[in-house]
Amino acid sequence: MKRSNLIKCLALTTVFSSILVSCDDDNDDNQGPISTYLFASNNSNGNITSYDVSNLSSITSKTLMTTSTAADGIYYDKDNDVVVQASRSSFGLEGFSNASLATDGTAISIGISGTADMFNPREVAVNGNFYVVADSQDVDGDVTTPDGRFFIYSKTGNSFTLRNIITTDFKLWGMVFDGNDLYAVVDATGKLAIFTNFLSNTTNASVAASKIITIEGIVRTHGITYDAMNDMMVLTDIADATNTQDDGGFQIIENFKSKFTSTANGGTLALSQQTRVSGSSTLLGNPVDVAYDNATETVYIAEAGNGGGRILAFNNIGSGGNIAPVVNNSLAAASSVYLSK
Repeated sequence: MKRSNLIKCLALTTVFSSILVSCDDDNDDNQGPISTYLFASNNSNGNITSYDVSNLSSITSKTLMTTSTAADGIYYDKDNDVVVQASRSSFGLEGFSNASLATDGTAISIGISGTADMFNPREVAVNGNFYVVADSQDVDGDVTTPDGRFFIYSKTGNSFTLRNIITTDFKLWGMVFDGNDLYAVVDATGKLAIFTNFLSNTTNASVAASKIITIEGIVRTHGITYDAMNDMMVLTDIADATNTQDDGGFQIIENFKSKFTSTANGGTLALSQQTRVSGSSTLLGNPVDVAYDNATETVYIAEAGNGGGRILAFNNIGSGGNIAPVVNNSLAAASSVYLSK
């Protein structure tokens, strides 16, 4: 009897264990695809638009109402569910908590605030708890001598504290971190700069770029994003700023690091080493910012001019050319985009 009971117990244990394993497997299988969100700011009303772009054929969106009337650079801290944007009406960084919980049309309040230090804030780049804002305001009052400023903030608790200001000898707009190095576009040109170990500059100072090269094919660059996993750089070209409808584009540089390294300081990276998307079908007039999803090979664009402003997406970019976007959503005076997965 004891042997029989033992056999029965072992059999039941085996069955029960199988059920548990089966349930765990089902839970893993049912996790589904990773959600992908695109956050966008604008210079029309300063509100934040969040797009669920997990399925490009069925995009949903919601608008979060802010007290700003115009905004530019935007960033989403997924770990803390905080969306941050550079306000062009309050001239400071504003962080909004519990962004994912807010419903469409909700007025959201500032949970993380900073001082009003800036003059003409544009892009935001984040490295750990440091938030860098590119400011395109002329510094010395002489428009014939290009310059700009990086405002470097540290985030602690519910505050953004200005650590220091770096002045440059060229105009600023878009920028992106790659590790501790900062790539920045040279506004009003087709050039790209890098500042190595950027955050090691801890005091107010004028700092020269470590290297500047020309990106052939670009008239006036604005937006920039870098995919470190695939070593791919994407830069936007607004071309003639007065033509807001059809002369813009963006350029993709694969194997970017080796191409950038092999181009001498002051040299030119040839258009033949890049892929360019431009033309009337693209709806690109003033593409001011860009984000990239390497999983779907999709480029997202904040288009400020065409049709009054649009959020565009392209995932048929392999050969470049005059291709139509696969997503075309209106957003008046779109100014910045940030992709979160």
